[in-house]
Amino acid sequence: MTNATILGGIAGPDLSAAERDFFRAADPWGFILFGRNIDTPERLRRLTSDLRDAVGRDAPVLIDQEGGRVQRMRAPHWTDWPAPLDQAANGDRAIWLHHHLMARELREMGIDSDCAPVLDIAREDTHPFLRNRCLGTDAQSVIRLGRIAADAMLAAGVLPVIKHMPGHGRARVDSHKNLPVVDATLDELDQTDFAPFRALSDLPMAMTAHIRFTAVDEAPTTASAPMIAMIRKGIGFEGLLMSDDIGMEALSGTPAERAAATIAAGCDLVLSCNETLAQMESIVAAAGAASADTLRRGARALALRQPADVLETADMRAELRALGGLAA
Repeated sequence: MTNATILGGIAGPDLSAAERDFFRAADPWGFILFGRNIDTPERLRRLTSDLRDAVGRDAPVLIDQEGGRVQRMRAPHWTDWPAPLDQAANGDRAIWLHHHLMARELREMGIDSDCAPVLDIAREDTHPFLRNRCLGTDAQSVIRLGRIAADAMLAAGVLPVIKHMPGHGRARVDSHKNLPVVDATLDELDQTDFAPFRALSDLPMAMTAHIRFTAVDEAPTTASAPMIAMIRKGIGFEGLLMSDDIGMEALSGTPAERAAATIAAGCDLVLSCNETLAQMESIVAAAGAASADTLRRGARALALRQPADVLETADMRAELRALGGLAA
């Protein structure tokens, strides 16, 4: 029985004895890596292996690898990818190649899930922390390119995590620092922001937005039972739903209080990225053991992990370079 918590909090590129013992006891559903955990390919492969050994199973290892500003693995060992909105200007095929090749680099390191693609719609007033991470400026473009990106990642053996459900594009402040508030009507949101998530609701995993939608609730989506119910029933998402990082300042309370609110609202997993071991112990206690529904959704997602296809990556890289989507 695993805990309803997905834990990062790894201090560096090697798993310490204290971290190993904690994970062995806590048995998180999976792990997430950050730039501080990335060194050489050999060291990264050892880390992903050590994490799985700590829990005694083939637990998923996640990362945020989008391109542009948000990519944890970079040159000289891995590719520096353009931002998704910039890549979208090179066409649909460039988006497929971008996400497929990027995912293959992850899978070779033992990373089998990527917190991408971003299905938020880029607007003129979207905060700069998010805008060029989006795939397009209208719902239909995001739906088309989001599906292409997700299919490309799945073909490389990497599970996509669509974000930030049910839509972060209207945020004019950075949710890492403040709580964005959106005053649009439900009808307006339903036709725009929510549309990409509804169209791709069959995908296995999603991440919530730390945004307050005044048309539904006073609480941010991650901690709002009415918003999570709307995601399940109105958008139709039946997959594994994780919070965005609960350490972000859009949320209030202690780490344990944030974790408890996340689970009480109906999220399956708490994403804890930067907390200390002591704080993570309190998060595990507050989140509790995974529900039967969470375990079922998790198993369904993990069943989609497949070996990467056998296409020739050198040819694909050359093709992407010719499209203008990869530096020489």
